[in-house]
Amino acid sequence: MSVIIAALAACSPTVPTVKVGETAPAITGTTLDGKPFDLASLKGRPVLVNFWYPTCVPCREEFPLLVKELQAKAGDDFAVVGVLSKDTPDMARDFAAQMGATWPTVIDKDQAIAKQYLVLGWPQSYYIDREGVVRALQIGEIEDPDFQTNYAKIAG
Repeated sequence: MSVIIAALAACSPTVPTVKVGETAPAITGTTLDGKPFDLASLKGRPVLVNFWYPTCVPCREEFPLLVKELQAKAGDDFAVVGVLSKDTPDMARDFAAQMGATWPTVIDKDQAIAKQYLVLGWPQSYYIDREGVVRALQIGEIEDPDFQTNYAKIAG
């Protein structure tokens, strides 16, 4: 995947890149429940940033895993942050409530955050360690083995 990102950056050198081993770009905005959000407020915690939208089938399919792992890793102070770049906030609120998703989802109506993070496909997720450094990224649905492997990179 880093080859794809490097190729995109080479085509447009002004495009920001998200690289494993570097600090995650800022995410600020308003959540589905109308509250302000700043990714920097989660420094010191392992974080999964998940770009999703409710009519995305793989996004829907990975939600139960995210709900389960957020509960299972509560002792690690694990946090999940969603970024909604497609569909409406009302659709996302309804879906999140149906799934029991308690994490904040930032509304990205102009896809500025998705562009900053070079989202190539939904879902796309970034695993960020306690220092705010990206340790892994995944394009596509997260399955349990993927999660366990990448979470180990940020849990320490």
